[in-house]
Amino acid sequence: MIKCHLSTLLGAKKLKIADVVRDTGINRSTVNRLFHETNNRIDFDTLEKICLYLNCSVGDLLEVQEDKDSD
Repeated sequence: MIKCHLSTLLGAKKLKIADVVRDTGINRSTVNRLFHETNNRIDFDTLEKICLYLNCSVGDLLEVQEDKDSD
């Protein structure tokens, strides 16, 4: 499972979803899905825009975690 830390990063910088949408031009529903971790894919251009906007690395934004259900 891949965990997205967008909500944590935005909280640390006191930014809102609307700020990301306005400043990056990324579709609001895309940012919302990333924020709430309901997405199942991400476009490289979107990933790059978010990382540049937040001045973070891909590793800061996304993390691979083992599924709790995996046996």
